[in-house]
Amino acid sequence: MATKSSIHIKPCKVTSSGPHNRRTPEYMRNIGESRIYVVPELSSDNEQWINPDFGNQDLQTHYDNIKRMVKEKTGRAMQEKERERKGKNGKIIKVAGCSPIREGVLLIRPGTTLADVREFGKECQRRWGITPLQIFLHKDEGHWLGGKPDAEDKESFQVGGKWFKPNYHAHIVFDWMNHETGKSRKLNDEDMTAMQTLASDILMMERGQSKNVTGREHLERNDFIIEKQKAELQRIDAAKRHKEQQVELAEQELKQVKSEIRTDKLKSVATDAATAIASGVGSLFGSGKLKELEHSNVELHQEIAKRNKSIDDLKVQMQQMQEQHGKQIRNLQGIHNQELEAKDKEISRLNTILEKAFNWFPLLKEMLRMERLCYAIGFTKDMINSLLTKKEAIRCNGKIYSEEHRRKFDIKNDIFKVEKSSVDENKLVLTINRQPIGEWFKEQWEKLRQGLRQSAEEPRKSRGFKL
Repeated sequence: MATKSSIHIKPCKVTSSGPHNRRTPEYMRNIGESRIYVVPELSSDNEQWINPDFGNQDLQTHYDNIKRMVKEKTGRAMQEKERERKGKNGKIIKVAGCSPIREGVLLIRPGTTLADVREFGKECQRRWGITPLQIFLHKDEGHWLGGKPDAEDKESFQVGGKWFKPNYHAHIVFDWMNHETGKSRKLNDEDMTAMQTLASDILMMERGQSKNVTGREHLERNDFIIEKQKAELQRIDAAKRHKEQQVELAEQELKQVKSEIRTDKLKSVATDAATAIASGVGSLFGSGKLKELEHSNVELHQEIAKRNKSIDDLKVQMQQMQEQHGKQIRNLQGIHNQELEAKDKEISRLNTILEKAFNWFPLLKEMLRMERLCYAIGFTKDMINSLLTKKEAIRCNGKIYSEEHRRKFDIKNDIFKVEKSSVDENKLVLTINRQPIGEWFKEQWEKLRQGLRQSAEEPRKSRGFKL
């Protein structure tokens, strides 16, 4: 099953040697620097690529060429340093300097090849115009574990008797400039999100299955839609909780207002009593003070009436908000249920088609399994076509990858062929020099372990005896 990939873009510190010098990447900041190791035995799996149009020049020379290009195209020198300017409101705004060369760090799988990352770079150039200059794959970095890994840890493996957790990653250096206009490419948040999705699609999805046969693309898209709808429901729930908090605050305010009204009514009763008393006194001492008290009493009653009306309006508004929110929730849930039902029907239809195909063509499932195995090993489409379609044997040189052992093994003039199993005629086997590929991988892995064990024992034998 494919896992999520991520890419971190940052301005590239330009040096003559490029970004592939050994250092602690930002995405490994949670691991102590003293625990990051490079295993020399795995360094042979590292790969690198330099853009042929980039030539043999170093990044500093290319950076200087960009500066001259910007001057020629725009008539102004390239702004390299951060600067400040005053905005319309009078506040000081910091403007970042131009970063014409930027570096991206990608998390990859052990089986990711240089061709995979180059495909990602080509698609970035096609979509956003950023040109890949250099690519470096690091598969020999990681850290040693204190003991055995957890049961769910499928990445760690033993080297020389100790458990090693690899950190597979790639560096890709981009030219971020538009050489026709002399201006920097502008990518917004949506573009960067699309770049994350592109990296996940190209580098992390399971390879080797035909989309026309398996319907894999449809299933992954369906899962994506379902996850997106779940996220939308979570957002709606959060909005609902926010509105409920608003309603709770409004109810508290309503209680406070009612308390104030009760206080005002008590004051009104006291005022009426005082008015009655004043009326009796007024008959003795005159009516000037009495009229003043009556006027204050009228104003107080008017204020109480206004507050009562405000409370009624607030209740109506709260009820309307609750009804509108409930209606939105019901509509979204209905749409979500309809889409889920449609996706379930589509998945069921595709599974039925696959079952029929497997029943009609018993070897189809085996052919698909052989195709996945060949892609995982590292064979090209033409090589797989020769093995499966033409049923030919092929002779190969180079390296092939074992998913079980998570590493590549050397081959030289070895012959590969897809044959029927001697045990079950409905099964197919990929052989190397007429030996099943699984058995051949086990032999190569045992040879590698013995070599590592001997290299670790030799220094101890040469120490001599101590008296």
